[in-house]
Amino acid sequence: MSFDRESDKFRTFGRAKGRPLTPHMQSIWDENFGRLQWDLEASLPKTELWLEIGFGGAEHLLWQAENNPDIHLLGAEPFLNGVAKAVRGAHEAELENLSLHHGDVRDVLDALPDNSLSKIFILFPDPWPKTRHHKRRLLRSKFIAELYRVSKPGGELRFASDIVHYVDWTLSRLKRHGGWMFTHTENSDWRNRGADWPGTRYEAKAGREGRPCHYFKFIKTNIE
Repeated sequence: MSFDRESDKFRTFGRAKGRPLTPHMQSIWDENFGRLQWDLEASLPKTELWLEIGFGGAEHLLWQAENNPDIHLLGAEPFLNGVAKAVRGAHEAELENLSLHHGDVRDVLDALPDNSLSKIFILFPDPWPKTRHHKRRLLRSKFIAELYRVSKPGGELRFASDIVHYVDWTLSRLKRHGGWMFTHTENSDWRNRGADWPGTRYEAKAGREGRPCHYFKFIKTNIE
C-alpha cells in the first residue's frame, strides 16, 4: 500500500532554497545533476540500495558512497543548496553509485516497491519544536509504517537527533509500530556513532551549542 499523501499533506521540511548558486556551482549542477537524478519510474539497481532522507550538506551521504562502492546510495533532500553540494561532491569524487532526488522523499517512497531498501538514514531531522507544528514532524506513525514497507526483512534504520524531546517522541512511535527492534543494549551504545557512521555539520553545531547527540539503530522484524 502506498503512502496516503491526501491525508498527510503537511510539509515536513523548512526552506527549499538558500542563496543563489555561484556560477561555478551552477555549472557543475548543469553538467552533472541530470546523470545523478533518481528516476522514480526506473527499475531498482541490482546492488543493495540505501536511502538517506534529508541529507543536508551531504557529508554523511558522500562518505557512505565513497566507502561502500558496492552499494547504491540514494539521497533525498528538498533544499537546493544541499543537493548542489552533493552534486559537487559526487563530481569531484567521480562517484558512480550515487543518485539524488531533489524534493520530498515521500515521492520516492511512493515509487519504491516493498522490501527494497537495506538501510535508511534519518540524521538530525527538523524537530519542529512548537506543539502546533508537531504534525509536520517527519517520523510520525504513518511515515514509520511506510519506512517499514520499503525496508527489506532485517533492514536497518538509523536515526540521530540532538533534541531529547524529539528523541522520546520518535522512540515512542517506533515502539508503538512494533516492527522495529532496538539494537542497543547499553546506554553508551546510543551515545556513540560508530566507525561506519561519520559526523555531519549539524552534529558539530549541536556540540558547539552544548546539546548531546543520540544515535540509534533499529532492525526490521516481523510484526506478529
